[in-house]
Amino acid sequence: MECHSGCGACCVAPSISSPIPGMPQGKPAGVRCVQLDPAGRCRIFGQSGRPAVCSSLRPSAQMCGDGRGHAMRWLAWLEQATA
Repeated sequence: MECHSGCGACCVAPSISSPIPGMPQGKPAGVRCVQLDPAGRCRIFGQSGRPAVCSSLRPSAQMCGDGRGHAMRWLAWLEQATA
């Protein structure tokens, strides 16, 4: 499955505990990653500095649904369920 254009939910909704370039302490859930560009794309996609959790998260119909709103809700639920 391809990402929905401009979504970026996976770069906002989940917490990331590992360092991100520009965010050495990671980021809390609900905070926009500094590597998310204005078009909703990851600036470090495919680069070695990208956290492993980001590389392992793949778009799916269950997660992405019909767009950003669904993805934000699903990822927030996942964040809470795994806290």
